[in-house]
Amino acid sequence: MGTRRNFLKKCLGISLSSFILSLWGILSTSWARAKKLLPKGLPREQIIQMNPADIDNRNLEIDPLDKFGTMGPTDITIDLEIYRLKLTGKVDPPLSLRFDQIQRLPSITEVVLLICPGVFVNNGRWTGVSLITLLQEAKTKKGAQFIDIKGAQEKVVRIPLKELQEKKILLAYRVNEATLPQRHGFPLRLVLEDHYGYEWIKYVDEIVVS
Repeated sequence: MGTRRNFLKKCLGISLSSFILSLWGILSTSWARAKKLLPKGLPREQIIQMNPADIDNRNLEIDPLDKFGTMGPTDITIDLEIYRLKLTGKVDPPLSLRFDQIQRLPSITEVVLLICPGVFVNNGRWTGVSLITLLQEAKTKKGAQFIDIKGAQEKVVRIPLKELQEKKILLAYRVNEATLPQRHGFPLRLVLEDHYGYEWIKYVDEIVVS
């Protein structure tokens, strides 16, 4: 009987230790990912040098669209009659979507902070189509790991597919309830949470899955 009791105590001790180690691992991961919560009314000049991946913008006010800064090309005109968003690479089948087809897909709205370090900060309410939705339409092939977003002046940004589940990432065609202005990348601009503004590709026209 004593041997059995000792055995049970030992097993319970091992189980408790394993539970504590597992809990510690979860808490450590959560703390490592914790962001600094910015207070309401914080002046934008105090944010301008921050890393967007380190901060939580939920309390910040939405900036008026006429106060938004710009970066990169601002005067590219897109003819919607001939415009197509192409989805190519490891997809079956490849897609070529008109702008009106994109607008008919399920839309999402997210408040995401745009930081161009040392230049400007904009907290906007962005509306558009999730990249997850687009990839579901194109049926991503097995083994795909990345997507390359292409836009104006041959600019490209690569995003790991796993980030699509973890962050607010979409192609926006509206901002602050208004049609996305030309200078901000109409018809589609990449909104990429936790990344600096120079990766928010404007005038997006192709997604390549690899």
